[in-house]
Amino acid sequence: MKELIAVARGDAEPDTVITGARVFSAFTREWLSGDVALHGGKIAGVGSYDGGERIDAGGRYLVPGFIDAHVHLESAKLVPVEFARAVVPRGTTAVVCDPHEIANVAGVEGVEWLLSATDELPLDVFVMAPSCVPASGFESPCGPFGPDEMRRVLEHPRALGVAELMNFPGVIAGDPDVLATMVAAHRDGHAPGVRGRALNAYVAAGISTDHEAFTAEEALEKRRAGMWVLIREASNARNLRALLAMVREHGPDYCAFCTDDREPDFLFREGHLDQMCRVAVSEGVAAEEVLVMASLHGARAHGLLDRGAVAPGYVADLVLLDDLVDFHASLVLKGGREPVYAAGVPGELRDTMRSVPVSFGVSGDWVRVIEIEPGQLITGAGVGRVGDADLAKIAVIERHHATGRVGLGFVRGFGLRAGAFASTVAHDAHNLVVVGVDDGDMALCAARAQELGGGLVVARDGEVMGELALPIAGLLADAPLEEVAEGLEGLQDVLRGMGVEIDAPFMTLSFLALSVIPSLKITDQGLVDVDAFRLVDLELSEREAFVARFGGLYEHSPWVAERAFRPGIAHAEVADALREAMYAASEAEQFALIRAHPDLGERVGVLTAHSRAEQAGLGLDRLEPELYERFMATNAAYRERFGIPFVVCVREHGSAESILANADARLGNTREQEIATALGEIAKIARLRLDDVV
Repeated sequence: MKELIAVARGDAEPDTVITGARVFSAFTREWLSGDVALHGGKIAGVGSYDGGERIDAGGRYLVPGFIDAHVHLESAKLVPVEFARAVVPRGTTAVVCDPHEIANVAGVEGVEWLLSATDELPLDVFVMAPSCVPASGFESPCGPFGPDEMRRVLEHPRALGVAELMNFPGVIAGDPDVLATMVAAHRDGHAPGVRGRALNAYVAAGISTDHEAFTAEEALEKRRAGMWVLIREASNARNLRALLAMVREHGPDYCAFCTDDREPDFLFREGHLDQMCRVAVSEGVAAEEVLVMASLHGARAHGLLDRGAVAPGYVADLVLLDDLVDFHASLVLKGGREPVYAAGVPGELRDTMRSVPVSFGVSGDWVRVIEIEPGQLITGAGVGRVGDADLAKIAVIERHHATGRVGLGFVRGFGLRAGAFASTVAHDAHNLVVVGVDDGDMALCAARAQELGGGLVVARDGEVMGELALPIAGLLADAPLEEVAEGLEGLQDVLRGMGVEIDAPFMTLSFLALSVIPSLKITDQGLVDVDAFRLVDLELSEREAFVARFGGLYEHSPWVAERAFRPGIAHAEVADALREAMYAASEAEQFALIRAHPDLGERVGVLTAHSRAEQAGLGLDRLEPELYERFMATNAAYRERFGIPFVVCVREHGSAESILANADARLGNTREQEIATALGEIAKIARLRLDDVV
């Protein structure tokens, strides 16, 4: 400290001086000129300094090292040194890691292995103590990881606090067992879709961050509640572009970047936080605002007060950027020195596979179906008939204790036409998850994954078509980044030949087993209705199937379908039965049904999939400013006069102007006339929606 102060005063010679750089001030978001003196791994000062090794920046941009505010190293499928080789040359010098993947597989010893494996890296790996092992009572990890184990992790100097509290229903309900895991003052969050009073309860529990917002409106509400919004860009949860709308309007305060779960091909081909910087600038966010989200804010979100800025006393984690468009790092300094990577991996965690052969047979007719939402971790809860061409079977097999327990279900959205594929990366308990359209190929994938000691496998027509071994805890490869990335890309190419077109299919598969992200998931214990937070049967009763298929035709009002059902009802009778149930309802129920509909041109509220598609079909989701204002004014006038939203069958109109003309005409109705008109429009809307689900 004394030497650093002397160097800062100019009374002692620094180790290194960077000259000729445009120096970024993260505190004022401006560019400074001057030398940057480094000594003993710290920044001594910015100004004029003599002596030391000189680095001529040549007018390039000197910025703080990037900080990933929330990441699971294991999702990269790389041992830590290979992860560092992937991200440090791109400017990342620190990450805040939640090691709950390896905790699910190997307990506290697994976390200690990861801490040991990150000791000598030119990358600071801070950890949060895993709080949700298992993520919920519906998952089966290798063993428990409770408050005592968390406290053991927190003894490490690089441990910062409590990792993401994924059991948000438990937090909100004040469950004593969940609250008992809050063993440190700093607590990370995980609350997808949580808003309103539920959000208030979650934040009141002392949880200060969230990385699960997937709309700008949700993120803004969390930010207004005082949370740090960790803007995520993962392999299959690409939320960056959507959330940048909030940054453009409200600035970057209380926002930081994170990658959460990023696969090796993404890291290898596109990058890490540098990729997020490129995208954000291309989306119209000022480079200075992007840089604070990539550096200082990640540090401040976690109380790391000695990094994230080019300023006296800060850790000398620095990056020279060639420009503020591509964010290419021409030089990275870690603690004032160029990175040096250690060799070898200590204490490898192998031999963790204990799965046994299981049967994949199912019975029944109408079944619950997991609906994939491309680019998101959330899934829909649909229905289908066993044998439908768009359905694939999914199984989660317990692999830690050879119990033979298996959860069976169906999934829609992969597009798989033949064969099967499997993964032992299956958040968060990391059991063995298999998806396929052929039981034999599913069994082959499961058996081969066991033989590999864990990994990814693709099979077709009784033959293994490709594999990527992950022998360390069934999560990590013991191979270089390039080899792992190319191996994953090869498997994805094979799957494309089998009909799978979605991005990151293995990452998508892995999250179908996570029982704390809405709406329908699957574990070795069975199907989980995350919204109701309970296990549900795969097969539906006739009544359940009817309501599941048709309950969404009337906006947020499944009671219409519940009342319309009768045993043996023919499809040709459904539209009339639904309409009759609506008209037989009380005035209060009808009024509530009308009010359940969104305003036209809605940009803030949560639309149903039907409403979103209908409005998008006529371009109402992307109106020009002048037309948007007209719609907002019409909606307001309509609500003031009638106390209900303006409801119209959009698909009967060819343009936005036609809808506005219809609204103007209906503003002359009496309230009784307009309620009757709205109900008639709802019946027409439902009839057209019924045609869509046939």
